[in-house]
Amino acid sequence: MEQLKGLILSGGKGTRLQPITFTSAKQLVPVANRPVLFYGIDAMARAGIKEIGIIIAPETGDEIRETVGDGSQFGVKVSFIEQDQPAGLAHAVLTAEPFLGEDPFVMYLGDNLLQGGISDLVEAFRASSPDALILLTPVTDPENYGVAELDGDRVVSLQEKPPQPKTDLALVGVYMFTAGIHDAARAIEPSARGELEITDAIQYLVDQGKRVEPHIVEGWWKVIVLWRKIAVSIFASRPESSCPPAEAVIPSASERWSGDSSGLGRPQVICCSARRSGSA
Repeated sequence: MEQLKGLILSGGKGTRLQPITFTSAKQLVPVANRPVLFYGIDAMARAGIKEIGIIIAPETGDEIRETVGDGSQFGVKVSFIEQDQPAGLAHAVLTAEPFLGEDPFVMYLGDNLLQGGISDLVEAFRASSPDALILLTPVTDPENYGVAELDGDRVVSLQEKPPQPKTDLALVGVYMFTAGIHDAARAIEPSARGELEITDAIQYLVDQGKRVEPHIVEGWWKVIVLWRKIAVSIFASRPESSCPPAEAVIPSASERWSGDSSGLGRPQVICCSARRSGSA
């Protein structure tokens, strides 16, 4: 398989993190004193990915451009791709098609953190060369995620936030695709919420007989959400013992950002743990 490119999604309006995101992109919310976006860039760089496209929104794109720069601080080359509206993950893939071309790529949601990085997963993708590789993890509230149904090691179906999930296997915010995903994204229709869903595009690949491989994530996965008016990083999957201690991510007062118009300042992210589905 040829060299992979990276695609990091840092668009959207961050409405679920308001009022914190009234003045800042949610992907720049700091975790352990670093913007959460930096962890995705680092993960790609460690996996040997040299060219990364970052999807940005008109509202917050300038701040992300200024913070990330040209990518040299990470040892990569960064290109910025403006998505004019948050019309779904598959729409973001189509928006990035001129950058991605015919190259296989890793898509990483910019407000996610994944324990252990993606180097082993990228190697597995290179070695087996499927049409897509998706990451899954058991959760206690699958109705809030894209959900996959498996038959052994084969993906049978995917649904986006189903009211009655068939399984507890949620899609983690890291995906690996060949160029065939572009045709899949063009073939689907907007969902009931008006977005081109990546789950529908992957389902199209499945329906066309393409090889979509699942990988069950071990360890924790974190996604930034709003909870009680502070930024919180929820561990959706992990053995609880692997979660970093709270003091590892809460900086001293002198290190905190402050002074935005929300009146809350720029709080650091606090890590809260949640048990794996089915555990005591």
